[in-house]
Amino acid sequence: MRILGLIPARGGSKGIPNKNRKELGGKPLLQYTAEAALKARTLDRVIFSSEDETLRALARSLGVEVPFERPAHLAEDHSGSLAVVQHALHTLAEQGEHYDAVCLLQVTTPFRTASDIDRAIEKFKNDKVDTLLSVQKVPHQYNPHWVFTPSEAGQLQIATGDTTIIKRRQELPDAYVRDGALYITKTRVILEQDSLYGSRMGWIELDPERHVNIDTPEDWAKAEQLYKKLYF
Repeated sequence: MRILGLIPARGGSKGIPNKNRKELGGKPLLQYTAEAALKARTLDRVIFSSEDETLRALARSLGVEVPFERPAHLAEDHSGSLAVVQHALHTLAEQGEHYDAVCLLQVTTPFRTASDIDRAIEKFKNDKVDTLLSVQKVPHQYNPHWVFTPSEAGQLQIATGDTTIIKRRQELPDAYVRDGALYITKTRVILEQDSLYGSRMGWIELDPERHVNIDTPEDWAKAEQLYKKLYF
């Protein structure tokens, strides 16, 4: 199975200006993901997708291939990851390169490791799923069995649709939330089903002590604190 490592990043960022090349712990944010991807044993190729020449030049300097320029219409605020991945696959296919699956690695989760990537890909292969997501466990107080949504009648109802609430924490089933660090999806699902998920989803739980997903200045501050904890 040939697996493509795809690192997407665009030049624009409203919450944190120039976020993807802003320095965290003395090196550009992009460098963390680039280094992990290049060290991973299970990726057949690692490429970078961006509309921004400064970021593309940075990626090249870090040793990541940049085989094309992403169109500007795929780098707007509302541009989704699916279209970016599809563009990469179509463009590479025109160059004679074909892959069985894509491992999407977002720059905003800098502390995932090469080992995380390799473990995730091995699990993806062994579980025979359409997609494998990296996740974090939901704290019990936010478990969907203890979360309520308003009904049309203006009353609270259990988010799961159950009519009886689970009383004891110990009886709650595990629940997970996507952490954004890894998405591994079969190519046929991406191209034929227009989906990054498919119908069969697997998961891998990553270390919560290394997790941050940078979107806001508050997230950046958390990343700086986490960097100090991890590397000092």
